[in-house]
Amino acid sequence: MAILPIRTYPDKILRQVCKPVTEITAEIRKLVTDMAETMYDAPGVGLAAPQVGVSLRLVLIDIFFSHNEEGERDLQVFINPEIIAAEGKQDGEEGCLSVREYAAQVTRAMKITVRTMNLDGDTFEFEADDFFARVLQHEFDHLDGKLFIDRISPLRRTLYKKKLKKILAKKKNG
Repeated sequence: MAILPIRTYPDKILRQVCKPVTEITAEIRKLVTDMAETMYDAPGVGLAAPQVGVSLRLVLIDIFFSHNEEGERDLQVFINPEIIAAEGKQDGEEGCLSVREYAAQVTRAMKITVRTMNLDGDTFEFEADDFFARVLQHEFDHLDGKLFIDRISPLRRTLYKKKLKKILAKKKNG
């Protein structure tokens, strides 16, 4: 197991549309293990493969971990996921391990239907709503080269980019 470096905006891999996983191999299983360790270490509730520099349609989510005092885990793996239906709207604050020091209100669908594959290669569908639906949509966006900052107003995005330039300049000079 290894903790992988998390790529941050403006890293170009975060803007790529990811390739489908064509086969569940030992390398894919190792990637899942390493991504899980990375996500829990960060800590985060979700992590998409491009966030660790791998352009594959693979997402891990554990929405309960950060809210669980005992540190219990409920890791879910989504391979080649797609949203096949969406309804309603919800607004909520989002942040991202790949977007430094920023959070913003984002509008997402309230309820979604997802088709995906698990680590056993089984394809299945399920419905998700509320916070779980939000996290899924956020992570699935990564697979299409999108970040939550793409879903905020141009003014807020410009302000974030200015803030990021200061953060990067401070890091470079610090």
